[in-house]
Amino acid sequence: MAFQYLTNVPLDEAREAYKEALLTEGFGAGTETVPVTGSCGRITSEPVYAAICAPHYPASAMDGIALKAGLTFGAGETTPATLTSDQFIVVDTGDPVPEGCDAVVMIEDVIRQEDGTVRLYAPAAPWQHIRQIGEDICAGEMILPSYTEISPAAIGSMIAGGVTEVSVLEKPVVGIIPTGDEIVPPTPDPAPGDILEFNSSIFSGMLDGWKAVPRTYPIVKDNKEAIREALQNALAECDIVLLNAGSSAGREDYSTEVIASLGTVLFHGIAIKPGKPAILAACSRKPVIGVPGYPVSGIIVLEQFLKPLIDCWYHTAPAPQETCTAVLSKNVVSGLKYREYVRVRMGEVGGKIMASPLGRGSGVVSSFMKADGIMEIPQGVEGYEAGSEITVRLLKKREELSRTLVAIGSHDPLLDEISDLLHASDPSLHMSSTHVGSMGGIMAVKRGETHIAGVHLLNESDGVYNTAYIKRYFPKGGVRLVECVGRKQGLMLQAGNPKNIKGIGDLTQPDVRYVNRQKGSGTRILIDYLCKKEGIETGRIYGYDREEFTHTSVAAQIASGTADAGMGIFSAAKLYDLDFLPVCMEQYDLLIPDEAWDTDLVKKLLEILKSDVFRKRLEALGGYELNHPGEVREHF
Repeated sequence: MAFQYLTNVPLDEAREAYKEALLTEGFGAGTETVPVTGSCGRITSEPVYAAICAPHYPASAMDGIALKAGLTFGAGETTPATLTSDQFIVVDTGDPVPEGCDAVVMIEDVIRQEDGTVRLYAPAAPWQHIRQIGEDICAGEMILPSYTEISPAAIGSMIAGGVTEVSVLEKPVVGIIPTGDEIVPPTPDPAPGDILEFNSSIFSGMLDGWKAVPRTYPIVKDNKEAIREALQNALAECDIVLLNAGSSAGREDYSTEVIASLGTVLFHGIAIKPGKPAILAACSRKPVIGVPGYPVSGIIVLEQFLKPLIDCWYHTAPAPQETCTAVLSKNVVSGLKYREYVRVRMGEVGGKIMASPLGRGSGVVSSFMKADGIMEIPQGVEGYEAGSEITVRLLKKREELSRTLVAIGSHDPLLDEISDLLHASDPSLHMSSTHVGSMGGIMAVKRGETHIAGVHLLNESDGVYNTAYIKRYFPKGGVRLVECVGRKQGLMLQAGNPKNIKGIGDLTQPDVRYVNRQKGSGTRILIDYLCKKEGIETGRIYGYDREEFTHTSVAAQIASGTADAGMGIFSAAKLYDLDFLPVCMEQYDLLIPDEAWDTDLVKKLLEILKSDVFRKRLEALGGYELNHPGEVREHF
């Protein structure tokens, strides 16, 4: 009887069925802990959180003098401020800011006098030219989500964040067993009839590129027992085994029989050419692939079946390099003297690729780790305006951008948790978050730049959050307000509350230093409202114009001792073991335009909001109230 393959299954069907069968049996990676310094290219097995702030001390951003900003108030061209030698300290870039100082004046602006005093012809603003604690990374912030490749920039971020060891997925060890009586090791002088064994070298190179560890075994002759013994040995030492060749209809092809004696052959014969003779099997939950002997067939089989298994192992996919045209979400100004490379976060919204610039400071290493692409600003160009079309060199697949949920709006640590859950639920999904405050989020939705915007805007007239603002900025509707969480807002205070702050009014005490959120954020609007309600002039609050862009940044300043109080959410205070004086339970919602409502990204987001795992993560953070997350509060 003529030889017949056991199956002739379509490629897609075989691939998905094979992967599903293996996952059901428990196929997947173990974890190991490695030093951060040697982790480049590895894949995280869980979220990585910063242990310390970066920088971890207030640092001078300039060469100059450190001083108390109040000593310079009122200085001008005709009324210079004169400081004696005991009123300032000379500092270099990177030096810790001395105790009692809260500003640095550049050395170029310092006029020295013969008597040792200095003159300043302009006032110094509190905290000018000082790198704040946590400017780059705040302790407790998620540096990397689960199942993410560790880049050189990410290593810098982790080290800067005090992380010395990281949990990663183990690399899959792939055994390669070459078989055949006519197969010989590479040699410059093969005898007639000898076939040089080079498939294992090809496969090893492919595996290296896929972050797998190839292990090539000695050539095995076409002997059933010898092949069986080799396969048993490889199964004991490897996570995946490639048996090459012996999968076709030849007279001494024992692969199917041997594999079946040790496990289960799911498919033998795939409806592809070349590559039809492939065997897809499992032995003790480990994949065994019978690979055809012809190198082109072998390459196709590995690309179509082994690569998806490795992607499944790592919960991720490699990122190719290419360029695309994108729309800039906000103005970017550049000096004329230089060619500048700006890191951007990207995502596809309404058929357009939107690019949002990340932090551009030379000390902000985390921006390189977070970047989706790099925009080049040529020398002689002052920058680009918002709405401009730009060319971006992609650091990720172009298709990945269409699978990225874009979030622009108010900050909350729960966005990091959503991002991690989104990517963990489907490795092809990602999330890009930009923190610009609630009003910035509303305007991003209005301009069609984002899928979602976090908002928590209090209407002073009725005490209701968000609704009045949405009606004002979207008079024709077209958006949905989706319930997310209630969260405790209040004053975050130094542990033990040494300044005995009991309310908003105590912020005006002369020895109290305040740190604020940026204008347009819901938290800033709330504190402005509370001050107005109590008749407090904000100019009397020292540091009221000192702005940070996240709740954790505010908490980091207080925990470090550079501020005594700041408005923020309970979860941020808890993270830093701060005292917390509750003010209100506010409503933090997600504003979603109708155009994004039916997308797969938003559907997955709503699924996560309603999940038990999301609820458990927020319970661990503390300070949240979840009533009906993911439900539409109002459709405008």
